[in-house]
Amino acid sequence: MSLVILACVLLLLLLLTPRLITALTTRGAIFTSVEGAPERPAAVVFGAGLWRDGRPSAVLRDRVSVAAQLYFAGKIQKILMSGDNRTLDYDEPSAMRNYAVELGVPEADIVLDFAGRRTYDTCYRARDVFGLRNVILVTQGFHLPRTIYTCRALGVDAVGISSDLRSYRRSARLYWDVRELFATLVAFVEVHITRPTPVLGDPQPIFPMEAQ
Repeated sequence: MSLVILACVLLLLLLLTPRLITALTTRGAIFTSVEGAPERPAAVVFGAGLWRDGRPSAVLRDRVSVAAQLYFAGKIQKILMSGDNRTLDYDEPSAMRNYAVELGVPEADIVLDFAGRRTYDTCYRARDVFGLRNVILVTQGFHLPRTIYTCRALGVDAVGISSDLRSYRRSARLYWDVRELFATLVAFVEVHITRPTPVLGDPQPIFPMEAQ
């Protein structure tokens, strides 16, 4: 029985330690208001699911809305919409762009990343495909420590802004928090050990290098 308890304690520590490290090391890089956010060349918005009719989920709409607020406040020049488009019937980046355009963001200042299937992929491609080195990441608070830590580990100077614009269901928040424990452990393994190469393609730099 003692071995079972020890194994459970070790597993818990294995899950909690990466989450604690990311929270502590990114605490000063997370902003909760557009006014308090620093200016960066671009914002990166992470996909967060679509409804069956192809519209962005409530969580995703909040992310796009905050990115639009950053744009209108003059905090950023471009918005990189990164999401999943692995099938013809599921296109997060285009849905994100369409919603941003509805909010008034010029389409010319929106760049789409159709292969941002995971946080790691988005950060990697932001650096190697889109040439970004200095960004502000837009996502909910539960997700920010992992996104900032991952991007920084990959050489992207990243800060983040919370897009928690509403009170989400308690069950959803609980699911996200539990999922983050496992996702953060995977992120640690990827950025420090395995360093997999995601789908890339030809470089599509958003800015000249001197603007970075």
